[in-house]
Amino acid sequence: MTSSGGVGPDIGGRALSVIVAGGGTAGHIEPAMAVADALRRLDPTIRITALGTERGLETTLVPERGYPLELIPPVPLPRKPTADLLRLPGRVRAAVARTRAVIDAVEADVIVGFGGYVALPAYLAAGRGLRRRRSVPVVVHEANVKAGIANKVGARRAARVLAAVANSGVRAAGRSDAEVVGIPVRESITTLDRAGLRAEAREHFGLPADGPVLLVFGGSQGARTLNEAVSAAAPQLLAAGISVLHAHGPKNTLQLAAPAPGDAAKYVAVPYVSRMDLAYAAADATVCRSGAMTVAEVSAVGLPAFYVPLPHGNGEQELNARPIVAQGGGTIVADAELTAKYVLDEVIPLLTDPERLSRMSAAAAGAGHRDAADAVARIVVEVAGR
Repeated sequence: MTSSGGVGPDIGGRALSVIVAGGGTAGHIEPAMAVADALRRLDPTIRITALGTERGLETTLVPERGYPLELIPPVPLPRKPTADLLRLPGRVRAAVARTRAVIDAVEADVIVGFGGYVALPAYLAAGRGLRRRRSVPVVVHEANVKAGIANKVGARRAARVLAAVANSGVRAAGRSDAEVVGIPVRESITTLDRAGLRAEAREHFGLPADGPVLLVFGGSQGARTLNEAVSAAAPQLLAAGISVLHAHGPKNTLQLAAPAPGDAAKYVAVPYVSRMDLAYAAADATVCRSGAMTVAEVSAVGLPAFYVPLPHGNGEQELNARPIVAQGGGTIVADAELTAKYVLDEVIPLLTDPERLSRMSAAAAGAGHRDAADAVARIVVEVAGR
């Protein structure tokens, strides 16, 4: 049975109720919101409830997207033996109890989780309870090559397990049946017409209408290595006719030399870019980190990239970029190797070679997954109505 005017199943005469669990960082929240949007496109009557905590970015990002947010106690997972580890069982119990209350209140039919400390209580609370004779089916999506603890736990009991790339770490939970769907990305990115928006985008940022543009960004807080290497090469970039749009982070500043007389190119430095769709449209290539969401968006819009993985952590950022690089859509640059000299030797030659830029753009777009959010939404509806 379907709900009136839509494709989602009508559960006992009411609209389908979906909980999306992905909070803390934009890497967890953005895919959750992209799937929420896709579910609404699939059937406007579907009820979406987002789970989050008062500590995460979801307190801002979720309401901005128009979805109700239910807060649960945060359950940070200590990576080292500390006093916090002793408090963990109590925190988990409190978070699970609160999540069960939310599940019952919204009469959830399915939960889709994206990892992180918000998803773990959702996975654990999905089982049978005092007020529920049946468990709520779970769909797990893993964005990274190496799965986190929450998704490893969730994958063991999930109805469907989805992954951004082949050989995802969710296999470590014994789920060799993980389906590769890519990373859900918001519609404003997946439908972006870079060529059609180019003039508007460049005017928006005060960039020249003609000539190549390099986009530089290192996440919401910026990245010192990217900032120092590219800004140090500013005179040579401008002399080569390459303009730069550089999001350096709200707490950082750039030391830029005054432009030489006669330079037609511009170096536009901003603390933060709120319209990434326009930033992508204005650019011909990018120097960026390689977090899962960054790689997904940059490849989805077909932007050639120099990916600079974080030099610490478990190495997942380099793994995120490898599939795009293997298809010819980008280059991986070690953090220590990104210097002003590298910009002169590698970045400038690419930006001044239109044919090579075109080939890399096509390769990047071909390696991305523009339909990931819609694919996940369809699977969520299937699981709810099975």
